[in-house]
Amino acid sequence: MQFKLTVLTLAVTALLSAQSNEEKRLKAAGDILSEIMQVSDKAIPQELLDRAECAVIIPSLKKGAFVIGGKFGKGFFTCRNASSQGWGSPAGVRVEGGSLGFQIGGSENDVILLVMNKKGAARLLNNQFKLGGEASVAAGPVGRTSSAQTDILLTAEILSYSRSRGAFAGLSLEGSTLRQDLDVNKELYGKTLTNKEIIETAPSAPAASKTLIDTLNKYSPRKSSK
Repeated sequence: MQFKLTVLTLAVTALLSAQSNEEKRLKAAGDILSEIMQVSDKAIPQELLDRAECAVIIPSLKKGAFVIGGKFGKGFFTCRNASSQGWGSPAGVRVEGGSLGFQIGGSENDVILLVMNKKGAARLLNNQFKLGGEASVAAGPVGRTSSAQTDILLTAEILSYSRSRGAFAGLSLEGSTLRQDLDVNKELYGKTLTNKEIIETAPSAPAASKTLIDTLNKYSPRKSSK
């Protein structure tokens, strides 16, 4: 019995070590979304998730500051299939941004962005765009009753959330730049693909994206028409 357990442990270790950093990051993105959605009274409101066109997940966005603040993170986004039934293959993105001011400290946040309309979804297919500049972004409401804030639904293209040390809340990312990550896409799909090509041609999703896609399909399998 002990021998079998040892063999199994070695096999799992070998499998994990065989995964690339981006595959591990992609799996982490799925784990983060799954953990957040399981806490229903503090999660993303169901109504908002059902209305979203795309979801962006950035594990461990780094925020460091000493006089000049900055943000950097790498993650992935996935959009609903053309039929609005189910979610498509993920594409790589990175967030970069900075701010001036006297700041000392640093932190890491898991970040989720909900892209709420077609216009916002189209921006994800560009090489890059600025949050709060070219695309309106607002801190998303949290919990079962917060979705009643219809003014947010009417004005924001993107709703942003963060999780830090277990706390989940809205987050302001105004001034940050979201850009596609061609190196990540090449690592995941074996060839250079733009985000637009991934969304439009729907290549087979990497195995590491299973938790992410399964979680979205579980909590919001079809886009709401409301």
